[in-house]
Amino acid sequence: MSDFHSVCKIQELQEGQGKTIAIGHKLIALFLIDGTVNAIDDTCPHMGASLSGGYLENGIVTCPWHAWRFRVTDGTWADNPRIKIGCHQVRVVGDDVQVQIASPEKRT
Repeated sequence: MSDFHSVCKIQELQEGQGKTIAIGHKLIALFLIDGTVNAIDDTCPHMGASLSGGYLENGIVTCPWHAWRFRVTDGTWADNPRIKIGCHQVRVVGDDVQVQIASPEKRT
């Protein structure tokens, strides 16, 4: 199991907006929704756009380039649930947001 990484302060996140963070060479999109932080892979598998810059509505982020839509709670493509992107565990310790990178075989 991989360790949790402190990536930002909770105050740096804005409700309903994405934020890109990096853990090593991996880009992660954070979304604060109703006080809960969600983390998915930031790169859209279609053409590589940053999902953190997408439009967020009802827990689904829409890619800003070609409108692919992903649920931020589990990384599932909203239009074809057989396809998923990485989804990562998040915890808040004090005011630190911490993310654990899921290994490919452990993604949910």
